Amino acid sequence: SVPFNNFILIINDLVMLFLLLIFIFFMKKAFFILILIFMSCKNFNVKTYEIGNIKTIYGDMYFWLYEETPLHKASFIELSTNNYWNSLSFNRVIENFVIQGGCPDVPEGFSNSPYLIEPEFIPEIKHQYGAVGMGRDNNPEKRSAGCQFYIVHDTLGIPRLDQNYTVFGQLFKGFEVLNKIATLPTDSLDEPLNRVSIKVRTLLLTKKELTQFGGLTFLK
Repeated sequence: SVPFNNFILIINDLVMLFLLLIFIFFMKKAFFILILIFMSCKNFNVKTYEIGNIKTIYGDMYFWLYEETPLHKASFIELSTNNYWNSLSFNRVIENFVIQGGCPDVPEGFSNSPYLIEPEFIPEIKHQYGAVGMGRDNNPEKRSAGCQFYIVHDTLGIPRLDQNYTVFGQLFKGFEVLNKIATLPTDSLDEPLNRVSIKVRTLLLTKKELTQFGGLTFLK
């Protein structure tokens, strides 16, 4: 009969509408999942830069790690990732020269270095104000001690250290911290009267973050 046929058509329409709603629901979920996957892939593709960071009670210092000194850069990243320096301090502080951290600047201190690093002298990378270098003993090969680093405090630079000690980084944020530590009272061995503990890390910063920190000039 006609009424029964109309009822069947209504049921069919309702079923089709229900299926359409289910399809739209799942399509929306799939769309949002695709968006999340796209955003995740986009984040994975964001280039980051390895930046040295030293935390002290006086604040943080941030420095660029040079690609031109790959052995020293790799050593710094490895030791900082393993928290090697986090029980140590800035133990030699000389105003208008350097602040030195890590193993003590004595034969016993250098003997505790995990290894020595072949020198990487780059003529264009000099001991300018804020340069970060690796210390060493008087070995004739001028190999660096992996355990020790220093930051130049002399605003005029220290040319006599060029081609003698490897510079592997350059400070770009935290100069006020460098100045504060460099002017602390010290004893006869140039060790600060009050211990300056350090926590050393390697950070991964995006171009935007690096710009905010003032390190954009290092990007080529």
